Amino acid sequence: MPEHISEPSGLRDLRGDCARCFGLCCVALTFTASADFAVDKPAGTPCRNLGGDHRCSIHTDLRRSGFTGCTVYDCFGAGQRVSQVTFGGQDWRTGSPQDARRMFDAFPVVRQLHELLWYLTEALELPAARPVHAELRRLLGATGELALGTPAELAALDVADHRERVNVLLLRSSELVRAGVPGRRKDRRGADLMGARLRGARLRGASLRGSYLIAADLTGADLRDTDLIGADLRDADLTDADLTGAFFLTQPQLDAARGSASTRLPASVTRPVHWAAAVR
Repeated sequence: MPEHISEPSGLRDLRGDCARCFGLCCVALTFTASADFAVDKPAGTPCRNLGGDHRCSIHTDLRRSGFTGCTVYDCFGAGQRVSQVTFGGQDWRTGSPQDARRMFDAFPVVRQLHELLWYLTEALELPAARPVHAELRRLLGATGELALGTPAELAALDVADHRERVNVLLLRSSELVRAGVPGRRKDRRGADLMGARLRGARLRGASLRGSYLIAADLTGADLRDTDLIGADLRDADLTDADLTGAFFLTQPQLDAARGSASTRLPASVTRPVHWAAAVR
């Protein structure tokens, strides 16, 4: 697998575009007062910081205001899909309460489907996964069709069942990619590595699927060609780590971690702004 993969054009369409959304993540979702959110907010109730233009009134001060959770959230483009396609540009503020409820219910479903679209699109860019590319393309098309469903179809969809079928292929893709990595390849799927001291660890080609890496010290770790799908990287220290070629890594995962200007990243993600601010 090449050390550097340019971002597939399909991934660019799976990034949130707040200018084309009616602030759905600020209304549809539940907030629970914690280190990530300063207040409790029930689903279907607008966040107190949401302006009449559907923009966050404290966007540049979210971290300082106790809303770190908002800064690490990405809808994978589901917001604009539901706003402009599923509901044809109808604003929840001006529609009926019933339509607003349907919109809020559809949003998290489409968000899950768009996340799957992200993984499937990335898997199709992995040369080593070519033996399953045909199946990946079929599931990519099927997932895209589901995301275009009506509000009623989305409400009736068993997302967990569809996710399981997608995961079988993603796992196979991961195995094919990691099989080409020289040396011993560790399998740490679902491992509890919270706070682990992994400074300089040699984890190239490892499977860290669903692992708990909260506050882990990964300073200078070799994470090249690793499978990071679902890994919890909250407050993990990636300073000077090498994630070149790491796959199934999403922007929300990276935004929740800490890093530096010298952390090497795959092309599918961007360096979080708060990392630069943390450099001394």
